[in-house]
Amino acid sequence: MVCFVKLVKMLKPFFFADKIEAGCDEAGRGCLAGPVVAAAVILPSKFILTGLNDSKKLSASQRADLEPQIKSQALAWAIAEVSCQEIDRLNILNASFLAMHRAIQSLKIVPEMLLIDGNRFNSYKQIPHQCVIKGDAEYCAIAAASVLAKTARDRLMEQLHKRYPQYGWNSNKGYPTKKHRKAIAEFGSCLQHRNSFTLLP
Repeated sequence: MVCFVKLVKMLKPFFFADKIEAGCDEAGRGCLAGPVVAAAVILPSKFILTGLNDSKKLSASQRADLEPQIKSQALAWAIAEVSCQEIDRLNILNASFLAMHRAIQSLKIVPEMLLIDGNRFNSYKQIPHQCVIKGDAEYCAIAAASVLAKTARDRLMEQLHKRYPQYGWNSNKGYPTKKHRKAIAEFGSCLQHRNSFTLLP
């Protein structure tokens, strides 16, 4: 009998060991409705959290379990959002950067280095930054920010669902699913939709 052992990739604890680093990530960039939400997280150097990973690779229950552990163990964390109206004015890329800036600004500790998920970023003040493609699957701090941004945005969309139940945001969270687009075609858009996006194909 041959046994196959699934190897779990270990996330990197830091980019520079001697600097206070904040991991940054956003959630909701590809949605048709609702704000884009970003989180910034500063973790202790010896941070260990079993199961932490890119939020997209985790189930809702796994994210819900990790969220309070991240918040309790982090040296600092913050969550911020940019509204759909701001997204329409700025475009989604710049709105995502602004959400990250707002989260960084809200941290109780000023970071010396920023680890950004993705390949582009608008510099924040004089703080150096490093963009990391798929960084939420590489670095603990970015993965932690990924989880906090995703859980915060999902809760927000579930709250908005109570006001706009016709769009099914409690399940699709504003993403362009067939049912969401069908609801837009039937009921039209609402104040929470991003008019700069192609709401209907």
